[in-house]
Amino acid sequence: MIPGKYRSVSGRAASNVNCGLHLVIQTSSLPEKNKVEFKLNKETPSFPGRLLQHDLERNYSSRQGDHINLVSSSMPSFPILQRSSEEKILYSDRLTLERQKLTVCPVIDGEEHLRLLNFQHNFITRIQNISNLQRLIFLDLYDNQIEEISGLSTLRSLRVLLLGKNRIKKISNLENLKSLDVLDLHGNQITKIENVNHLCDLRVLNLARNLLSHVDNLNGLDSLTELNLRHNQITFVRDVDNLPCLQRVFLSFNNISTFESVCCLADSTSLSDITFDGNPIAQESWYKHTILQNMMQLRQLDMKRITEEERRMASVVAKKEEEKKRESHKQSLLKEKKRLIINNVARKWDLQQHRITNIATNQDGKDSDSQDHCQNDGSTISAFPEETGSLDSGLTSALQGLSVTDTHLVEVDGDTLSLYGSGALECLDRNWSVQTAGMVTTVSFTFIEFDEIVQVLPKLKIKFPNSLHLKFKETNLVMLQQFNALAELRRVDQLTVDPQGNPVVNFTLWKYYVLFRLSHFNMQKINGTEVTQNDMIMAERLFGILAHVASSELPQYHLISILGDARKKQFRYLLETKGKKPGIVNEENNDSKRLVGESTNRATLNYTTRDFYNEKLEEIKEKKKFCKMYIEDLVKEATEINMKNEALQKLWPQMFIELVRDAVMEIRNKNSYMKLCLQQITDQK
Repeated sequence: MIPGKYRSVSGRAASNVNCGLHLVIQTSSLPEKNKVEFKLNKETPSFPGRLLQHDLERNYSSRQGDHINLVSSSMPSFPILQRSSEEKILYSDRLTLERQKLTVCPVIDGEEHLRLLNFQHNFITRIQNISNLQRLIFLDLYDNQIEEISGLSTLRSLRVLLLGKNRIKKISNLENLKSLDVLDLHGNQITKIENVNHLCDLRVLNLARNLLSHVDNLNGLDSLTELNLRHNQITFVRDVDNLPCLQRVFLSFNNISTFESVCCLADSTSLSDITFDGNPIAQESWYKHTILQNMMQLRQLDMKRITEEERRMASVVAKKEEEKKRESHKQSLLKEKKRLIINNVARKWDLQQHRITNIATNQDGKDSDSQDHCQNDGSTISAFPEETGSLDSGLTSALQGLSVTDTHLVEVDGDTLSLYGSGALECLDRNWSVQTAGMVTTVSFTFIEFDEIVQVLPKLKIKFPNSLHLKFKETNLVMLQQFNALAELRRVDQLTVDPQGNPVVNFTLWKYYVLFRLSHFNMQKINGTEVTQNDMIMAERLFGILAHVASSELPQYHLISILGDARKKQFRYLLETKGKKPGIVNEENNDSKRLVGESTNRATLNYTTRDFYNEKLEEIKEKKKFCKMYIEDLVKEATEINMKNEALQKLWPQMFIELVRDAVMEIRNKNSYMKLCLQQITDQK
């Protein structure tokens, strides 16, 4: 038994005219006698077929006045629609079944000539039972519950397909609808544009209010003139420039944020109207003039007509923006180049530190095992890892590879001179302009050995006389003594020592030592912290005795060699007053002498770099070698003289006797001797 009651919606009005429309419920396999037939009235003649309503209820009942014959059946069934001859003549090519609460498409018999079919505002879940309507041109299934496009393969004449406000998730099964002119799929759940490339006659495509994140795969839509993509989640658009007839594109209320993501629209020569309102891009200050400058063919933007004045202003602004863009691009390239160079410098620095670590490790091993090695094979261990092979081959090759790239960087940014890598120190030999050099107040050293920095401090003092702030990062500051080297600068107000690559900051008292040793600079900040008077007093208490001991224990000749000309006078003054009892001079003189003494005492706390120390050692070795050779020559010469003297002492008595004998023999004949002497004198003249 099929429970149900079918009646006319317009039964409220007694004056309504019977329209002759019959709806029959039957299973597809039942014979004619099992049909359930009922008659519907026509409410308004202007909407044919609109009043069909199929109201399925739980309880079966029949009324004699409804002209309904119901036959029970236990099998699934479809409603069968039949119209009277008069209805067919009056509305021969169209049928409207909207708002009839249909859950399925009814079977429509004898209507093969239909051209327009309207199923709006029903509950249909599947397209079916219309394959016989092969002349159908217009099919409207708006506002139903359809989940899949199907059942349309025989409708080759279909020109308009309206499937808006359904539950469709995928565009499919449109292969045979090659004559389609309008396709409306708005208000569905479509995530991707697909399976439409064969619709070469399609003029209007509506995909508004779906779940699209991008637009592409539109090739082949050669007749498309209007594309509606409002209210999606679109972030970029592609392939639109390949549509030769496209005139209107609606992209309102999406997630488009850059012009680059829709730049293909600028290549479309046919596009005249476009909308971007409701997108992040529309909130940008450059939005309008960028669009107008790149899409000269537009006539309307965001549904507003574009004037010539707007185009002119857009052109002017676009040129300025282009200049800014070029400058920004240039800065980005410079920034990226800087980043790459700094990375190269950092890698080289890490390799060097790894090498130094290996050297130290090998040196420790050499110190502990050198005796055994010398006794066993008579050889010594090399201190250089590249000679012993202790450095990893991959690191070595990487270091060699870096040699062909930039491994140092010099940058002047405002009042800051930044130096990266030891090669950057060579910049101090450049001919800096007076204006640029005068602007620099901060000098930053990164990835440079502090001992190498010490060697260029005199140049820094001359080239950048206004430098007040020094920064050190990854410079191997490892001991307090290294800060002594900064005393030769003209002035230092601020000092920043980054903990990265500078172990000296792990010493608790390093700041106090800096304040003590560089007290003549009256430093204002250390590592961003203000220096107070209490800090200066504490520094003096901690390290004052150190300077006094250093100056007292040094030999005078050594002390004078350390001091400059100006401080030599101070030192002599200090020596003159040394040993005098307090109170001999007045308090003011005592204060001045104390200050002079402190300055001189601090000057004895100096720093010698490893390279300079090694040079001094080499120089001392050379001097020792020269002195040794000179002494040896003197000793040899003295020995020879002594030997000659001893030989002379032995031979002298006999030589004296022979000399006396020869003299007596010569003067024995006085006249002959005189003639001989005169002759010798004459010969000499």
